[in-house]
Amino acid sequence: MPEGDTVFLAGHRLNEALAGRRLLRGELRHPRWATADLSGRDVLEVRSVGKHLFTRFSGDLSLHSHFRMDGAWHLYRPGERWRRPGHQVRALLEVPDRVAVGFALHDLELLPTDQESRLVGHLGPDLLGDWDAERAAEAVARLAADPDREVGLALLDQRVMAGVGNLYKAEVCFLLGVSPWTPVSAVDPAEAVRLARKLLLANAWRPEQNTTGLMERGRQHWVFERGGRPCLRCATKVRVGGQGAGVLERPAYWCPRCQPGPIA
Repeated sequence: MPEGDTVFLAGHRLNEALAGRRLLRGELRHPRWATADLSGRDVLEVRSVGKHLFTRFSGDLSLHSHFRMDGAWHLYRPGERWRRPGHQVRALLEVPDRVAVGFALHDLELLPTDQESRLVGHLGPDLLGDWDAERAAEAVARLAADPDREVGLALLDQRVMAGVGNLYKAEVCFLLGVSPWTPVSAVDPAEAVRLARKLLLANAWRPEQNTTGLMERGRQHWVFERGGRPCLRCATKVRVGGQGAGVLERPAYWCPRCQPGPIA
């Protein structure tokens, strides 16, 4: 599932291409919304909220989309060949010089703009949204609320703070110096929130996700997707194991030397 910075950048690019423009074509190729025609509506803005995207139109109408595992929005020039097959298209929004195509968007919903909170009101503070001391304090409080919870699972919980995915979970745990199975009570929750926001913010305006500051290929991440390879700090072999249960299970990466603590 994409990280919050990926969704943020997609929303920014869509906003630049569509906001302030009138739709020449607005199709939703989804069983529930197949009869909806958005043509003629003005696009007011596109905004991300954690891993959710809202495209807002005139007439108090919003289109909610979520990437899940394989969804994406692409931008094309009229007539340009698409990079994914047509049968994956779920949404198509065209303005005079750009075409936004949503592929494999399993979650689509049209709803009144003033009801968006129905879909995102449960989320914790958005790490890439409006941020201030109050929102930071709320994220810290939500993280610390369950001190016995594994910190890796707590970081992934969008109800704690919105935007962290498996990549940033792994990298935040590395920078905290604890294994992902360490209880929240053993870490500084304020530092965990600070690191999560810092990493997301550093990558919000580019497609490449780098957490080390090292630009060489294969050295962009401390431990994420480095299972069996040397830790970039101490050269100990990075380990990988499953964390979470059922459909929520995700691979967890950690360096047993740099990140002491419980393991799977």
